[in-house]
Parts: sequence; C-alpha cells; structure tokens
Amino acid sequence: MTRHELYIDDFSFEAGGRLPQVKVVYHTSEAKDGPVVWICHALTANSDPEDWWPEMVGPGKFFDTEKQRIVCVNMLASPYGSSSPASLDPSTGRPFFFDFPAVTVRDMVATMRAVRLALGIKKIDLLVGSSIGGFQAVEWAITEPDVFVNAAFIATAPRVSPWLSATMETQRMALEADPSFRAAESLAGGALGLRCARAQALVTYRCFEGYGLTQAEPDDDTLFASRAASYERYQGEKLVRRNFDAYCYHYLCNAVDSHNAGRGRGGVAAALGRIQANVLVASIDTDGIFLPSEIETWAPYIPGAVYKRLNSHFGHDGFLLETAQLIHILTPLLCKS
Repeated sequence: MTRHELYIDDFSFEAGGRLPQVKVVYHTSEAKDGPVVWICHALTANSDPEDWWPEMVGPGKFFDTEKQRIVCVNMLASPYGSSSPASLDPSTGRPFFFDFPAVTVRDMVATMRAVRLALGIKKIDLLVGSSIGGFQAVEWAITEPDVFVNAAFIATAPRVSPWLSATMETQRMALEADPSFRAAESLAGGALGLRCARAQALVTYRCFEGYGLTQAEPDDDTLFASRAASYERYQGEKLVRRNFDAYCYHYLCNAVDSHNAGRGRGGVAAALGRIQANVLVASIDTDGIFLPSEIETWAPYIPGAVYKRLNSHFGHDGFLLETAQLIHILTPLLCKS
C-alpha cells in the first residue's frame, strides 16, 4: 500500500482548541477499481494494514490490495504520521507535548471524512473496525449513514465502558509515575512508564488460556516463574522500540475515554438506530475488554444487524489472530460489495 499525506486547514477539536493546520497520513492500495474497503486501525497500529494485519491484507489476501480499493487513515494523536503531541509546534520549534489539543474519536472521524472527500469516494462498500478502530467505525457509520453499504464492528462497543476506562487510567498512572514524563524535555520522556503501561495493557488484550498456552514454564520444577514476566517486559520494550512515545500514548488513552456514540444524539440506542449499512457485529468469547454479554446487549439496536461470536484462546487480540474465522464471517459482506 502507498503512503499519502493530507493537510486540513483550520481544524477545530471537539473538546476545544484549534490548529491552523493538521496533517493526516493515510495509505491506499494501488487498485483504482473494485469495492472500496475502509479499515480503521486500533490503538497502537498505523495506517498500513499490511504491516499489522498481514494475514488479512495484501496481494491475493482476503482484503486484496490488487483488486480492492483499500483505505486506512492514521488517527490523530498517533506517532505514526498524523498530527500529534509529538509533532513540532511551529511557534516553539519543539514538540507540542501537553499543548496539543485534546483529541476525541469524533475528531478522528472528521479526518477520515476529509480523506474520503479528497479521494472523491462517495460510497464505501465495506467499513471494518476492531477494538478502538471499531469506535471510529461505529461513530462514522452514525455520522454519515448514507455513505456505507456494509460495515463490520469487531470486538468493540458504541461507548467506552467503566471497565475499559479504568484500564486506560491505570496506564496513564504508569506514565505519570515516570518523572521524565511531565518534565517533557524530549520525546524519550516517560519511556519507562510507557513500558509499564504497555505491559499492563497486554494483560487485558490476552487472557488466561492464551498465557497458559504460550507462557507456561517449561520446567515442572521451576522455583520462580519467569517466562510470562519476561514476555511482559519484552512487549513493553518492543513498543518503545517502535518509536511510540508516551505523550501520544497518553493522548490516545484519553481519546478512548471520549467515545460515546450516543452523546448529543439521545443515547446509544437512538444513535445506533441511525445506521443504514448492512452490519455485522462480532464478539470474541474470551475477550476481557469487550465482553460478549456487552456486545449482545447493544448489537440489536442496529437495524438488521447480524451477530457472530468468534472462539479464541487469545482474548481481545483474537481480532488480529483468528484469520480463518474472520474470513468466514466477513465473506458475506464482501460478496455484497
């Protein structure tokens, strides 16, 4: 897929604040014809789904970059190209850090709408969003209901739950516990806190079964368990090495807390009732963030929505790993495109 940049002048943020210009990075496939597939990425991913969803996206894959017009936008506050706290403030020549305006899910959707218009796309045949990408997809399907033919909301919700909000706060607390974070002297600030925040997050992304399968101690006589602990440290370090900074992470955690598709629309049920697309809603049986019982409650508010449950040993991350099941449930939507 090919990287592009779009500059939006005089951008107003939902929570207040305005920038004379924001940059939006996005990727598109080379295919100019075929169905339009719009993929919304999750918290720490980027706008190139071939990078983070390689089993699903690419030449000859289910989302075929040679036959489908695939678009993915890097969300605001991400360190992977779009405007964020890591961007240089032209008035100071330093990163914005905490002077960047607070970002909401609706701000992210506003940038996607701008990209759609810039590309001249009038109809999107399939909108796909999982996790926080699902937040964006749900919000956008409500905001512009006549644009979408089909949509898939996977392991997500129309409003942030108290449980998810609590996990976001524990991760922010990890960042705040690193004195270099508030010092904001460089983008390396808060790196130790970010390692801890990522490790905390990973526990919620996976589940008991998955850790038992992949991180069990190989020696029955082990005195102190260390394999899972080592894995947690590795994952924290891995995110830092990906050039993810603590300031973008903090802003993205705050953006998660902004998600409420029913805000100003008479509540979640009324908002979901506006959706016109043919919708698939999917949960994961071991997901500890978006429980099937929660998803089963709100899915019926979407007119005509079809509900499916995936089986996985890997919790919430099953939306990235259960390729065969994903293809099975998404095929009917792609065939309608």
